[in-house]
Amino acid sequence: MTRSITTLVATLAALTIGFTFLFNKLVTSLEGSSFQESWGFRIVLNLLGYATIVLPGYILYRYVYIHHGDVSDTGCVGYFITACFKDSTKSTHLEEKEALSGSSKSSIKHDALLLLFCAAGLQGSYLTWGVLQEKIMTQTYKNMLLEEGKFRDSQFLVFVNRILALCVSGICLVGLHQPRHTVPLYKYSFCSFTNIMSSWCQYEALKYISFPAQVLAKSCKILAVMFMGKLVYSKPKSYEYYEYISALVISLGMLLFMMSSLDSSDRVGQTTTVSGVILLIMYLSCDSFTSNWQGVLFESYKVTSLQMMFGTNLFSCLFTAVSLLQQGSFIHSLHFMLQFPAFSIDCVMLSISSAAGQIFVFFTIYKFGAIVFTIIMTVRQGLAILLSCILYSHPLTLFGILGVLMVLMAVLLQAYCKLRKASLKKKLNQAEV
Repeated sequence: MTRSITTLVATLAALTIGFTFLFNKLVTSLEGSSFQESWGFRIVLNLLGYATIVLPGYILYRYVYIHHGDVSDTGCVGYFITACFKDSTKSTHLEEKEALSGSSKSSIKHDALLLLFCAAGLQGSYLTWGVLQEKIMTQTYKNMLLEEGKFRDSQFLVFVNRILALCVSGICLVGLHQPRHTVPLYKYSFCSFTNIMSSWCQYEALKYISFPAQVLAKSCKILAVMFMGKLVYSKPKSYEYYEYISALVISLGMLLFMMSSLDSSDRVGQTTTVSGVILLIMYLSCDSFTSNWQGVLFESYKVTSLQMMFGTNLFSCLFTAVSLLQQGSFIHSLHFMLQFPAFSIDCVMLSISSAAGQIFVFFTIYKFGAIVFTIIMTVRQGLAILLSCILYSHPLTLFGILGVLMVLMAVLLQAYCKLRKASLKKKLNQAEV
């Protein structure tokens, strides 16, 4: 048994390395081809890169499943297999009582302040991240020799963001006491994959549709999250009537506000194409799955936000690194960093803001759920446009003001109903105890 599992792991690792090398040679030979500019061709390349990790992982999973997880006596390899695929959830009555007593100590005021803190952290980190992202993708960099260059590889930026977040979460896990981790590591790969794909589709869609069109689509993301919640959870997730009403009001309010903030030259239909619409649908689907699946893991395994952050970024780094190596863009991107030091500084700042944002993302989903997180991020889009209106004196119409009021009222309604429901639940639990 020991020899067979070790041989299987070594064989799969060798095949992965060999396929990566051959695929890199194939992609390099196709450089300059006309179809390389097609988003369909690029997404196939990315998926093949991710499959290099997924397929060997699936073979190992099936092996463990067939042998009923009997790999405990195979040393380091067995420990690795067990951590990746074995569900070791063990909940006790004592832990449940401690969780219940801990939750009863929380107050509505405490939850409200915590929600404001999460919202402020998300807004600050991701507004900074957005500014740096646009700067990197649009700026022409110059070095000391006055050479110019533009950076175009968005997947490398995803990798840089994820590798720093992985290091930060790993250091925190080592330095801070955490409950025993019970999630099979492979389950992080699902939300990691959709997170990468949503980021890629978001970047790619801007080549086929206008930025206002993408912002308008994001304003309706809360509805996609609620729909995906019905599909992802083992027991179809049910929502209260006030959640449907507030989601609809927020979406309509954001549409009114954003449409009123656009110049006539920026109207959505002028640059929207079929490819852009397909990419937007893929983006909304992947992004809504990501937050819902993370919510499932939080509920099912009681993982902490740091554990979630480490597991998700671990697979994100694996997926993007292998894909970058196969496409030969890893070396080009590193060479660009060495050639243009200003780009390296921007990458570091982008990664820091992204890592800080991820800490708030996972903690918000852990504490308040995917819907509240989506509302905060939807409002962020409106705040970005409102800030632009203030800084650059763009006119704000009556419909724009009405949209802002609708969003504000819906968010307050959502927060009030959730906090009141939580308060009633805690009082009921205290009465039972």
